[in-house]
Amino acid sequence: MSSLRLGLTSPIVTRLPGVAGGWEASAGIAELADIAVAAEELGFEYLTCSEHVAVPTGVAAQRGGTYWDPLSTFGFLAARTRRIRFVTQVLVLGYHHPLEIAKRYGTLDTISGGRLTLGVGVGSLREEFELLGAEFAGRGALADDALRALRASLSVPEPAYEGSAYRYGGMLVEPHAVQPHVPIWVGGRTRRSLRRAVELGDGWVPFGLGRGQLAEMLDSVSPPDDFEVVLPAGPLDPTDEQATAAVLEKTRRAGATIIGVTIRADSAGDHVDKLRRLADLAGLKPTGER
Repeated sequence: MSSLRLGLTSPIVTRLPGVAGGWEASAGIAELADIAVAAEELGFEYLTCSEHVAVPTGVAAQRGGTYWDPLSTFGFLAARTRRIRFVTQVLVLGYHHPLEIAKRYGTLDTISGGRLTLGVGVGSLREEFELLGAEFAGRGALADDALRALRASLSVPEPAYEGSAYRYGGMLVEPHAVQPHVPIWVGGRTRRSLRRAVELGDGWVPFGLGRGQLAEMLDSVSPPDDFEVVLPAGPLDPTDEQATAAVLEKTRRAGATIIGVTIRADSAGDHVDKLRRLADLAGLKPTGER
């Protein structure tokens, strides 16, 4: 198999029913840090952490109820790693003012040495919007304006923006992101999310779509050459090399520029062992060889 680009959907921090292993319920930051260090050394490109403030109990059976806060999680992991990137997959735009994101995640970008990728989404959990006093209706248009505001604000000390929902200027935001251009990946499963990603972001992270539907949607747009299409694969058991290789190749052919993998494991140690097998199978270059 030719060399692939792989990112890691972090275990432990988000526990989805039917996907998360039983061991994850008793694992903590120490186990996650060991996995992060191994993933970095093996050549995986990123780790993920998603955002939910509170999930209704009736929804948790389907979506899961465990969601670690990405800012504090990545802040800890930034001190244990040097190269691997941190992807918020996803941060719900309607829950935050753009300058709140620029300050908090700009600080993360600073302390991590420029390793932030903002994965963002419109959000779909009405109860959570209402809990936080955020507007559910019209959230798509609000997200578009927030994205424009973020692009104008993330990497400058004195951001200024005049949009349909957000207007500000004459304010100092320090620290701010050290990357001149923080990558923004848009999550979603609709054509509008793809258009939003192409027009206002740097990548698209779809979910819940068949390969044929993905191909049709991607054929309908003309993204720039450096646009990322981040497709999921897994849960994978890399001990079954033939099946794993087939899934990765199928995902690559569906249009992925980066594949976000989920590993099926029995413990943190088993997860690291399987990361090693997957890295070898995919032809990843260890960080010391770059």
